[in-house]
Amino acid sequence: MEPREAGAPKANRGRAAGPENRRALMAAAREVYAEAGLNAPFSAVAKRAGVGQGSLYRHFPDRTALAVAVFDENVGELELFAAVDGRTLDDLLDRVVDQAMVSTAFIDLLAGDPHNPIVQHLGGRYRDVVVALLDRERAARHVSADVEAEDVLLATEMLATAIARSDPDMRPDVARRGRAIFHAALTARRPAA
Repeated sequence: MEPREAGAPKANRGRAAGPENRRALMAAAREVYAEAGLNAPFSAVAKRAGVGQGSLYRHFPDRTALAVAVFDENVGELELFAAVDGRTLDDLLDRVVDQAMVSTAFIDLLAGDPHNPIVQHLGGRYRDVVVALLDRERAARHVSADVEAEDVLLATEMLATAIARSDPDMRPDVARRGRAIFHAALTARRPAA
């Protein structure tokens, strides 16, 4: 195979390039969402991935389909993370903080299109992670018995939003303060001695 000249168009590999293009699009989407949010131009993802618009639309017919594919992987990682014995709601909040320091696109997706069935499915999987950790924490008496999954979901959304809306240099302090507030609110009350 002869090397391609600088500036010459890439050879069209057809369907063989499909899986590679999909991976490139998803990696590019993560970067674009982290930099510009979920409403970044769809074309920016194709450009960052180094593929044409046609390839983008073949794999992902719209912005929501791409975001769901990207965040499906994130939720899968959270499911594996939460399945490890000893993981807590505090550990989940740490993950939320880490993600929010980079991007709130996942929270924006869940809040921005809550009636879309594929978004609901993704939100349901995230809720299942919260429920599993909450059940574990209740059994260990680390969390107040009156804390519900919806409380934790609201707390994670509020924390991620507060971090994302803060100036980048203030985010670590906002994260620390927010974590302290939610830890105090969720922790089981110990009776006075």
